[in-house]
Order: sequence, then structure tokens, then C-alpha cells
Amino acid sequence: MIAIDDLSYAYGTAGAPVFSRLSLQIRQGEFISLIGASGCGKSTLFKIIAGLLEPSAGAVSVNGRRSAAARERLGHISYMPQQDLLLPWRTVLDNCLLPWELKKDGSRQAAVMRIREMLDRFGMAGTENAYPSELSGGMRQRIALLRTIAAGNELLLLDEPFGALDAITKREMHRWLLALWSGLHQTVLFITHDLEEALLLSDRIYLMTGGTCGGMQEMNVELPRPRHYRMNYEPEFVALREELERRLYDSHKI
Repeated sequence: MIAIDDLSYAYGTAGAPVFSRLSLQIRQGEFISLIGASGCGKSTLFKIIAGLLEPSAGAVSVNGRRSAAARERLGHISYMPQQDLLLPWRTVLDNCLLPWELKKDGSRQAAVMRIREMLDRFGMAGTENAYPSELSGGMRQRIALLRTIAAGNELLLLDEPFGALDAITKREMHRWLLALWSGLHQTVLFITHDLEEALLLSDRIYLMTGGTCGGMQEMNVELPRPRHYRMNYEPEFVALREELERRLYDSHKI
């Protein structure tokens, strides 16, 4: 689905590198989490993949096709930043129609019908005419994710979508996303600082250090699917969490 080869990025020609020589590969249908200390360049990497920033060096290939310039990827990869960025003057339905307004793929009537079906699937039926200020934090994140999926792209970049939620709401969102993703047939690259979140959701995890040392550490999450929150207390999950903590600690000493 996506291959990143020897990717580097620095602000300005003489600036210190945000990260150097990063490489990773993501297969179609995988759920991959990216973790690392604040400032190591995770969000910057997402912006490069989405086509919003040009890397200083290296290459990004999507479905085997190497991009000569970042702008070639614009509109072909769905990107959900940390904030939901719902437009406060637009209803839920109108917010979710934004991808259609940009692409004009098919009729508006068909797009509205699809959004209504997705709202029902997302457990948000009946909110079409509500405004963002009338929704809870978890509901806003569901709508933002729906809008991201509605763009119709195979690859989703989700940058800490649950980072601002309280623990109880976050746990409920995990249950909901686990149930939803199994039927989406889309590929997800997910940024998080929550180790349990990464282990619960992911097929693989990449640990990112950033700076001149660069590099990625890969960790397979060999837990059976479907997954559920009770796994957090099982010995296999606890062992994986300890291993992930150890790797993070070691990476900070580099």
C-alpha cells in the first residue's frame, strides 16, 4: 500500500533535521500505529505522506507508484489531524459532505444517501441537522472520522484522534473503532502516545526516534482478532506492553 524509503525532513536548508533516513512499509488492510516522544516528527511524517509537505530527501510510493512531488498525493490519502476541525457553522451532514464538494464524484443525492447510511453505521443516526457545538467530544470525533472515511481513499492517516478525550470516552471509542474497522477494508496509519491503545488496535507498531539518529523500530502485535478491552489484563498483553515500554526507554537513551 505504501513504502517510505530513506525519508528525511528539516525546516529550511540549514535547519536541524526533524528526522533522517526513515523507512517503513505498510501492507493493504493493516492497522499500523506510530509512537514516539513529542517532537520526533510523527505529525510531520503524516503531512509528507498526505502531500502537504515536501521531504528534504527520500521517496514515498503509494500502491507501487513513486511520487515525483508531494502534491501528486494530495487528495488521494485521507488525513485526520489531532483536532476534529469540524466547521462550526455547518451541520453534521454538511460537514460530512465536504469531501464530495471537493471531488464532485457522483450526484449530491447519492452522496447524502451514503452519508446517512454511514451515520447509522457509526451510531450517529438522527444527528444530521445538529451543529458541532451540540455534540459531545466522542461524537465529534466520530463525525470527523466519518468525514475522513467519506473521502473514499484506501489509506487513512489518523493523528491522535482520541488524544483529547477522557479515559472512559476513549475506551468506548476503542470498542467502537475495533468493531468498525473490521468491516471497513481500509488501511490505517495511526499516531498515539497511549501504549495500550497502540497494542489493542494495531497489527504492527513503529517506534520513531526522530533527529539525526533517525530510524524506525518495528514491533509485531501478535494478538488474535477480534480484540476486546479485557485483553489488557491477559498475560500476553501485559508482556507486550512491558516489551514496548522497554523499547521506548532504550530508544530515548540513543
